[in-house]
Amino acid sequence: MDKKKHTRAEKRKKHTSPDMTLIHHLFGRHGIKRQLYFIYLIALFVPVTMLGIFLIINTGNLLKNYYSDMVASDNLRLKAIFFEITTQMYNVSENVCNDEQLSKVLGTDYPDERAFITDADDFINGNGYLYNYAEVEELMIYTDNPSICDHRLFQQAQGGGQTEDWFLLASERSSVLWMPLERKDKYGNSYWNLCLLRRIPLINDQYHAVLVIKISDNYLRTRVENGEYATIVCADNGQIVYASDRSLYGQPMHIDVDYDNAHFAYADDLTVDGQRSIANISTLNMYQSESRIYICSLNPHAYDDIYRIVRVCVLIVLTAILLPGMMIFVFTRYFTTRVDLLREEMHKASHGDYNIMADFRGKDELSEAFADLQVMVEKIQEKEAAMYQSQIVEKELMNKQQEMEFKMLASQINPHFLYNTLETIRMNAFAAGDREVATAIKLLGKSLRYVLENTGTASTTLEKEMNYIETYIKIQKLRFGSRIDYQITVDEPVRLKDYQILPLLLQPIVENAILHGLEEKDAGGRVAVHIYLEEDLHIDISDNGCGMELNQVRRLRNSILVRNPEIKSSIGLYNINQRIKLCYGSRYGMSISSAPGQGTMISLVIPAITDSAM
Repeated sequence: MDKKKHTRAEKRKKHTSPDMTLIHHLFGRHGIKRQLYFIYLIALFVPVTMLGIFLIINTGNLLKNYYSDMVASDNLRLKAIFFEITTQMYNVSENVCNDEQLSKVLGTDYPDERAFITDADDFINGNGYLYNYAEVEELMIYTDNPSICDHRLFQQAQGGGQTEDWFLLASERSSVLWMPLERKDKYGNSYWNLCLLRRIPLINDQYHAVLVIKISDNYLRTRVENGEYATIVCADNGQIVYASDRSLYGQPMHIDVDYDNAHFAYADDLTVDGQRSIANISTLNMYQSESRIYICSLNPHAYDDIYRIVRVCVLIVLTAILLPGMMIFVFTRYFTTRVDLLREEMHKASHGDYNIMADFRGKDELSEAFADLQVMVEKIQEKEAAMYQSQIVEKELMNKQQEMEFKMLASQINPHFLYNTLETIRMNAFAAGDREVATAIKLLGKSLRYVLENTGTASTTLEKEMNYIETYIKIQKLRFGSRIDYQITVDEPVRLKDYQILPLLLQPIVENAILHGLEEKDAGGRVAVHIYLEEDLHIDISDNGCGMELNQVRRLRNSILVRNPEIKSSIGLYNINQRIKLCYGSRYGMSISSAPGQGTMISLVIPAITDSAM
C-alpha cells in the first residue's frame, strides 16, 4: 500500500509543471490572508508605486519644460517688441539728424535769443511728425552753442549740468548710443527712461549737438506686460531701465550677466528676492549701434503651479494604491472569516462531530462547498444508521446505494462535465507539448458548447453563429490541412452582434461546401462567406470547387423544395430552407447557383432582425 502511494506521489511530481512548482513555493506555504496581501503587494502596490513615481517625475519635467518654453516664448515676444520700438526710434533719429534746417539752426551764432527762437519755431512747426509717435515720451536736442537758449525741444548742455557726462560721451561717438537716463519731477521723484542718444552733425564744427529720444515707459508697459510674467530689462552698463516692479528702476541688475558676451543667453532657474523662478535671459543688439540691452523674462509662479499639479498626481497615485488596498483588506477579512468558518465545520465533521451549522451565508463556491459538506454529512449519517441493520438489509441497501450512485454519476454527465473533461484533456496535451491536439480539443469544446447551449433555442446573434462557423472550419482545417481555407466578409453597415439568426443554420451549408464542393480539390480549396444588407439580410456561402452541371443544379433546387431521399447532400439544405420559411415566412429562403469549374454558391435571405426588434 505504501509503495502504491509512493508511486502516485512520484507521478504527480513528474506531471507538475515548473510554473506550478514556483507558484506553490511562493504562495502555498502561507495562509490565504497572507497570500492575498502578497498578491496585492506584487500585483498592485509595487507596480502602481513605481509607475506613479515615474509619472510624477515625468509630469514634473514636462511641466517644467512647458513653463520654460512659455517663458522663452515670452522672451522672444519682448525681444521683438524692444527691437521694433528701438528701430522705430532710430528711424526717427535718422530723419531728425539728417535735417539740413536743424543742422543750420544748431550751427548758427545768433545775435540774440529772439532770432534763435524764430528759427527754432520754424523748424519745429515745419516738422510736426516729431510729436506723432506714441513711443516717444520726450524728444530733446542738447547743444553747447552758447547763442542757443532753452526753448521747447532745444536745451543748453553747457554749465556742467546733469547732462554733461552723457553729452560728452554721445558727442564723441559716431554711432547711436542707448542708455538709461534719470529725470526728477518737482517733488523729487525719480523716473528712468531708455533713451536714444545720437550726435547731430553740424556745419559749424566748433559746436556739438546731441539728440535725446526718451522712450515712454507707459507705452512700454502697455506693450510688454501681460500679468503672468515678470520682466527686467537692463542696459549694457548693468542698470535696470525697465521692470515690472517700478521700484527696481535705476538699480543694478542682481542677476549674473556676462556683459562682455555680445550674444549672452540664459535659460534656467533663478532665485529673485528669495523666490525661485523659471527665467530666460537674452541679448538684444541695438540696430546700428554698439549698445546692447539684456531682457529677462521670469515666471515666479511656475513652481507653485508645478508643485500643485504634482501634489494632485501624488494624491491620485495614493488613492490608486490605498483605495484598492482598503478594498483588499476588507474583502480579505470577509473571505478568510468564511474560509475559517468552513474549515472549522469541516474539522468538526472530520472528527465525527456531525452537528454542523445549518446555514452558510453567501452564493459562491464556498457556500457550494458547504452545501456539499452538508450532503456528505447527511450521507455519512445515513450510512452509519444503515450499519445497525441486519446484514441482509445492509446488503440490499448497499446494492440500492450502488445503483443510486451509478445513476447519480450518470446524471452528472452534463455539458459542464464534458467541458471540464475536454479542458482537462486539452491542458494535459498542452503540458505534454502537443499543441495541435490541445488546439483541436479547444476548438471541439467551443463547438460543443455552442451546439449544446443553442439546442432548443429560437434565436442567437449573427456574431455567435459566425464564431461557431469559424470554429467549425478551423476544425476541418485540422483534418484537411492546406487543402482548404476560408474567408469571411462583412459589408458595411452590418454589425454582426446587432442581428439575430436561427442557431445552427449555416453549419450544414458550410459542411456541404467542404465535403462535397471541395471534394476533388487537392489544394487551394476555399470557402467564402459574404454577409451584406439589402433591405433583408443576405448571406452567400460559396466554394471554388468543381461546380455542378445544369441538370445537377436543377435537381438540387427541386430537392430543396421537395425532399428527395436519393440526394443525401440535399437533406440538410431542405431542412434549412424549411426552417427559414417556417420561422420567417414564405418570402425568405435559399437559392443555389453553380457552374462546372466555377464552384457553387448558396444564398440565404432572412429578415434583418435586430436586438431592438426582439
